[in-house]
Amino acid sequence: MKKTVLMAAVFVAMLFGASGQGWAASLVANIDVSSQTMTVRYGAAVYRWSVSTARKGYITPRGSYRPQRTARMWYSRKYDMSPMPHSVFFRGGYAIHGTGAVRQLGRPASHGCVRLHPTNAAAFYAMVRQAGFGNTRIVVTN
Repeated sequence: MKKTVLMAAVFVAMLFGASGQGWAASLVANIDVSSQTMTVRYGAAVYRWSVSTARKGYITPRGSYRPQRTARMWYSRKYDMSPMPHSVFFRGGYAIHGTGAVRQLGRPASHGCVRLHPTNAAAFYAMVRQAGFGNTRIVVTN
C-alpha cells in the first residue's frame, strides 16, 4: 500500500513538474526583411514594430535562431564603437538592438543587425531575459 501511494505521489509530482514547464511562455520574434517589420509573440501578447535591417552591400542572415547572449549596452568594435543598447545576439556579431537612427526605421539602413526603436529594444530585451534563451526563437525571413 505504501509503495502504491509513493508511486502515485511520484507520478503526480512528475505530471505537475512537466506541466509547469509547459506553462513557460514561449517568445517568438519574426523579422520580415521585405516589410522591415518585426512581429513579436509572447504568450497572448502580439507586438509589431518597424525595424531596419541590412542596407545594400550588407546582409542580415536568414534563418531560425535562439539568442546566444544579451548585453544591456554593447559597443560595436567593428563599426566605430557604435552603441547597441539592449542587444540580443542571435548569430555571432548579429543582434537585435536599439538605435538612435529612429528616422531610418522601416527601411534598410544597418550593417546587418536588426535595429529597433530604443523603447521597443528595451521591451524585447526584457522579454528575452524573462522567457529565457531556450524559450525564445528569432526567425528572419524575406
